[in-house]
Amino acid sequence: MNTQEQTVSVETMRKSDAWTIEHLVPSRELMRRAGTAIFEAGKWKAPIAVVCGKGNNAGDGYVAADLMHAAGIDCEIILLSDRFSEDGRYYYDLCEKHGVKISVYDSTTDFTRFGSVLDCLLGTGFQGEVTGTMKEVIEKINASGAYVVSADINSGLNGDTGLGSVYVISDLTVSIGTFKHGHFKGYADRAMKERINCDIGIRIIS
Repeated sequence: MNTQEQTVSVETMRKSDAWTIEHLVPSRELMRRAGTAIFEAGKWKAPIAVVCGKGNNAGDGYVAADLMHAAGIDCEIILLSDRFSEDGRYYYDLCEKHGVKISVYDSTTDFTRFGSVLDCLLGTGFQGEVTGTMKEVIEKINASGAYVVSADINSGLNGDTGLGSVYVISDLTVSIGTFKHGHFKGYADRAMKERINCDIGIRIIS
């Protein structure tokens, strides 16, 4: 579904997330809900690469990978960083405990061997230019021929403007909480073939 519903700024989403965590839902539970929503939304073709950066966006990917593994779906986490958010580390450790395949990206990593790629590299708060290894990975994902799902927003796009120099082109983008302005502005239409929003219980605070 590409119909525009309510959209908010990245800052409003950040404040709403923080308020919800303080008053309603623990952050770890919100991450579990987000990862579950992403897992349930995708029309996955195995094997699946879950490509993760270092923030909470990566944490959503760890939750999804754990669910894929539990469902008997061939998946592999590919790490670009050895840094984790606190909640992301919790779900990464669960993946390790449960035996999910994990590898570290290098220049020989081949995304064409995967049927699907889950993009959990950069979140809605990303600003600036994509360079270096991140740029290389995004270009490889786009050239892979795989079915691509982006978690929350396509990595490389600015969550407010929808602009970016290099960005993931997805078959499906799964917005979390509420659509951000960048889901419908800038390069959003060329980056996202389909986009849906999943309400995970975040109270929007204006």
